[in-house]
Amino acid sequence: MIKKIVYLLLLGLLIPFNSVNAQGCEDDLIATENDSLAPAVRVFGFIQPEYNYEFTDENDSQFDFRRARVGVRGKIIDDFSYYMMIEASPFINLGGSGSDAFLLDAFVTWNKYNWYRVSLGSFKEPFSLELATACHSLITVQRSIVVDQLIAPQRDYGIMLLGGNQFTKFTYAISLMNGRGIGVSDDNRKKDFVGRATYKVTDFLTLGASFRYGYPIPNNDDDFRRTVGGEFKLDLNNFHFQGEYIYDEGAYFLGAAGGCGVTPVSLGEKRDGAYIMAYYDTKWNFQPVLKYEYFDADLDMKDLAYQEMMTIGFNYFFSDKVRVQVNYQARIETVNSVDNDVLIGQVQVRF
Repeated sequence: MIKKIVYLLLLGLLIPFNSVNAQGCEDDLIATENDSLAPAVRVFGFIQPEYNYEFTDENDSQFDFRRARVGVRGKIIDDFSYYMMIEASPFINLGGSGSDAFLLDAFVTWNKYNWYRVSLGSFKEPFSLELATACHSLITVQRSIVVDQLIAPQRDYGIMLLGGNQFTKFTYAISLMNGRGIGVSDDNRKKDFVGRATYKVTDFLTLGASFRYGYPIPNNDDDFRRTVGGEFKLDLNNFHFQGEYIYDEGAYFLGAAGGCGVTPVSLGEKRDGAYIMAYYDTKWNFQPVLKYEYFDADLDMKDLAYQEMMTIGFNYFFSDKVRVQVNYQARIETVNSVDNDVLIGQVQVRF
């Protein structure tokens, strides 16, 4: 029943959240009136130490780092900017090299015109509202299951044309990418086409759509993958409500890195998922959040690989640089009766 409600809310939104087309894990380098005041080189980053407690038979628990990232960004000349970030968390290995630290994002952008900017290098795929959200600005500790599982790889090497920013009604980003992920050389002739567009319908409602067509299997130029997504974001003063639906079909590569180290699962020929999330900004720097999501890894085999989860939690902001997040993930058992809820606490510091 809940799944049908999510369909009704999201299925009609597959049309061109007006956020900037985020390429990395920090706010975008965009052309604004104050660009001339920005430093030529800026060092930035954030760390996210956390504690996880699993409500299983073993009651496992662990201290770790969600992310530990440092980067540099700036302008070379008026029309060219650069961005580079390194991931140093020993609990994430997206680079394919087996080492603890690896290059995450590295791209150069020609930004003479706001509507015709070009980026070349390693960056996020332009797909999904939640993926475009900067890692330090996520409302819940983890991204949605469907985003982590179906938008894989989340980062890749390629070239992207993009336009618009948070001050415009319309934004777009289209890219041509290897399709193999970072830290891996491309090994076929064909490339992936990925794109996203958003439109601010009113001052408080933004709609968006994403598309991907690619060839994910190594040394294979025949088997394709097609993915579409729809999104909405509603901002009514201090109340915020957003959601996404993603449908995916065709070939996939199980070895592609999942989001921030998430282990990819086996997929059927057709798969989908969605989430809806509400949160509220109070005057006490306290932000309660409620999120429901589902993910179906195989639409042709009912309930075999189906997941549902409800996240209840809050964010508390000591300042714009220091935040505490607490999430309780109530994983709804629809296939088996195994208890696997998780409590996550995280402290984030930006610099």
